[in-house]
Amino acid sequence: MTDFKGTSITWLGHASALITTAQGTQILIDPFFAQSPTFPKDYVLPEKLDLVLLTHGHFDHIADAEPLAKQYKSQVVGMVELAGWLASKGVENTVGMNLGGTYRFKDVAITMVEAKHSASIQDGDKTLYAGVAAGFILTIDNGPVIYHAGDTSLFSDMKLIGELYQPEIGLLPIGDHYTMGPKAGAIAAQYLGLKTVIPIHWGTFPGLTGTPAELRKHLATGIEITELAPGETAK
Repeated sequence: MTDFKGTSITWLGHASALITTAQGTQILIDPFFAQSPTFPKDYVLPEKLDLVLLTHGHFDHIADAEPLAKQYKSQVVGMVELAGWLASKGVENTVGMNLGGTYRFKDVAITMVEAKHSASIQDGDKTLYAGVAAGFILTIDNGPVIYHAGDTSLFSDMKLIGELYQPEIGLLPIGDHYTMGPKAGAIAAQYLGLKTVIPIHWGTFPGLTGTPAELRKHLATGIEITELAPGETAK
């Protein structure tokens, strides 16, 4: 069993996740709530959100970022172009990053890593440039190293991510169609050297046909699946 070392991870449907460290830092990734068919509508967010991390600019990853950041006065971390766009919308505390960079917030080092996916922002009737898609490595003091892959296909440099950061827990998209599917997700877990996979970005829309059951068929021996229902927590 993977030791979460006091950290908890709550899946909130689609690619949204809330990570709480043992020291109480609250990290929300890719908030997509109001328009999401899988967000648990009775779920109550915590009283504070320290960080909002955004992997890329597609609506199903940033739809609730602006209102939540304004409500909670959260720091919003994302690709520099995406952070700049949110700042233009009145979000006061943004941190723009780029691939390979690391930003430290309290007990968490946040490293932006590559993802293979498109990236744009839909702003009214305009489609805007949003840099490139990314994933995040969260290295938590006295805690686990967590990888949120964002939206991505399988790519061989995941081996380098595994070598450099040694993530133990990976939130990997498996829905197929817009991201890698279960077979590719299983190979990704192996490339990364993960101990535990939490499947994300599946079951939200009809086109996302990949399932944790199919992932399990392909996953190498020794890698666990922690399958969560929306609103459930692993710790």
